[in-house]
Amino acid sequence: MRKALTIAGSDSCGGAGIQADIKTFSAHGVYGMSIITAVTAQNTQGVLAVQDIEEKIIKAQMDAIFKDINVDALKIGMVSKIETIEAIGKKLKEYNPKNIVLDPVMVSKSGYSLLRPESKEALIKTLIPLATIITPNIPEAEVILKATKSEIIEIKTIEDMEKAAKIIYKLGCKNVLMKGGHIEGEAIDVLYDGRDLTHFYSKRIDAKNTHGTGCTLSSAIASNLALGYDMVESIRRAKEYITEAIEQSFSIGHGVGPTHHFYRLYKKAGIEDGDM
Repeated sequence: MRKALTIAGSDSCGGAGIQADIKTFSAHGVYGMSIITAVTAQNTQGVLAVQDIEEKIIKAQMDAIFKDINVDALKIGMVSKIETIEAIGKKLKEYNPKNIVLDPVMVSKSGYSLLRPESKEALIKTLIPLATIITPNIPEAEVILKATKSEIIEIKTIEDMEKAAKIIYKLGCKNVLMKGGHIEGEAIDVLYDGRDLTHFYSKRIDAKNTHGTGCTLSSAIASNLALGYDMVESIRRAKEYITEAIEQSFSIGHGVGPTHHFYRLYKKAGIEDGDM
């Protein structure tokens, strides 16, 4: 069985973070493992509190996994502190895993800052150069562009997305997937691999329950890379998965509910929405 590892924060309501990642790995038939960087107290209405994990425990978790188990793909999510970022970077250089998917998580859907302001430079200098692919949405890409004093700092069109992808690529990663969910019109994501620009089109879904979509997409990409698909096919499959997961999303509280990670399995099992 192929194995994937998530390095991210814990979401107590289960829609994002390591919970979403492991659900996504499992939905793809990939064995999921986790390294927790932070514990969040959150629900569908927002993030109430965050407790970062000490860097020595993060290093110990990474040693425990990499000294014993082969990792076919790795996804990095919430890394709020400089010390956390540096600890992860050091261990990644030591173990040199393949297929590193970096989701530069910065702000929750409710507006809570998940990346400390002073940590932006550390993420850019330490983790982006190690990434096989980075998957920023437009606000995250704009933060990176501003932090690196790029010639463009606002992304409003597909052409801007292409320019931004090329600029971020120069920071050292092998691939950049610019997610276009925040611009108007058809939903388009743009991949730049240092040579070619590839557009991924999907229908725009008017859905309230989108908690954890970024986590789920990036972990779906990691899952497909772990399964041996190339980058373009991994993204295509991940886009198909997240689109259907959003279409089948559901409410569990009073705010923004989660996507449905196991919609395919539930369908095969004959489980209806009312049974959930």
